[in-house]
Amino acid sequence: MPACGALIGALSAIGHAATAEAWRDARQMVVVVTDGWNADRGSLQAFAREGDGRWRPVGAPAPVTIGQHGAAWGLGLAATHPADGPLKREGDGRSPAGVFRIGMAFGYAPRADTALPYRALGADDWCVDVGTSPHYNRIVDAAVVGKAAVAGASEPMRRDLHFAGDQRYRLGFVIEHNAQQRPNAGSCIFAHLWAAPDDATVGCTAMAADTMRRLLAWLKPQKRPVFVLLPRRTYAALQADWQLPVLKDDR
Repeated sequence: MPACGALIGALSAIGHAATAEAWRDARQMVVVVTDGWNADRGSLQAFAREGDGRWRPVGAPAPVTIGQHGAAWGLGLAATHPADGPLKREGDGRSPAGVFRIGMAFGYAPRADTALPYRALGADDWCVDVGTSPHYNRIVDAAVVGKAAVAGASEPMRRDLHFAGDQRYRLGFVIEHNAQQRPNAGSCIFAHLWAAPDDATVGCTAMAADTMRRLLAWLKPQKRPVFVLLPRRTYAALQADWQLPVLKDDR
């Protein structure tokens, strides 16, 4: 493995190419850092910035789990991928790394305490993870698009109805990885509830219900919130160029 200084040098040109312009309008940021590309858990911290442009922490860090195989560079607001980690692929069991817009919230209840657009999930709602489908990486209502349109999909959104009461999607929000629907680049990436603190995911970020409720109540669409996930060493190498918050070591 290269020394941290070498890593910073290797990422420097990439960092300048993928400038913070793409998320310059963000006033809220949810940051997840992990101990390496293959780590399946990490720490989440929320940040806000006002007129002076400085990121300030909001609340205390909280534990999260991510993909069972760790993280891989995803398709988000950063225009290019540094070469120090894998690239996200459909079915790889890795959570996308990078900077991503936060999309709509969703859940099993008719409404939730959030200012984000909210989708009350129904029994026919699916997220399509079939790379050849025109609905790839989209949540659709099978009653509207037709059962054939979700054939082969493995992501029913009402997991409680399909998987013996599973509560993971009882509350969550969309992490807008691969918004352009590039085939097989990864789909259906969410922040959602965990079943247990050691429950890794197949590519999402999972957390305790209290953490999720606090985030959803705090997030405001007019503040253009973004979600960041990176290994700590890569985060440190890109922090200045990407104008990310300075992190305290909470380990």
